Amino acid sequence: MSKKDQEFKAEVEELEDLVAGENAEATESAEVSDELSELEKVTAEKAALEDQYLRAQAEIANITKRNRSEREMLQKYRSQDLAKKLLSSIDNLERALATEVTDDQGASLKKGVEMVLESLLNALKEEGIEEIPAAKGTAYDPNVHHGVQTVPASEELPADTIVEVFQKGYKLHDRVLRPAMVIVAQ
Repeated sequence: MSKKDQEFKAEVEELEDLVAGENAEATESAEVSDELSELEKVTAEKAALEDQYLRAQAEIANITKRNRSEREMLQKYRSQDLAKKLLSSIDNLERALATEVTDDQGASLKKGVEMVLESLLNALKEEGIEEIPAAKGTAYDPNVHHGVQTVPASEELPADTIVEVFQKGYKLHDRVLRPAMVIVAQ
């Protein structure tokens, strides 16, 4: 082999080595690229799972807060249904007290009815149930009073004042159980 052939062969081998080196670098680069894309996928998945975890924690906190609020409301207004049922009995007791008695037996019966009414009203008061203020001459409030009739206003009774109370109203804390039924001056 001539010197030129040997030089040519050496150059070809050099080029082959160079190409093989570049192929090896490309393979390494592809492997690194694959590892990076896999790392990016794992990082994105981790971020998504962290987001789900934080959202779940927030949802649990909201549910807990809502349940606590509902329990407090139930506790605050627990006697509402019973009170509504007792209001008609209280009305009947008050009507019974409005009757005139002439003998001692009637007077003692009336005294017993007064005691029962007083104990019922005290029990309701202990539960937070109170009478809605409604008296002749006081201002009419449609939030707590139910106007069942109107009469013309006068100097004595200006407009939007209560003329007469038909039925007492009651409220439990800030909730109206039964509005007071009244006649209103217009």
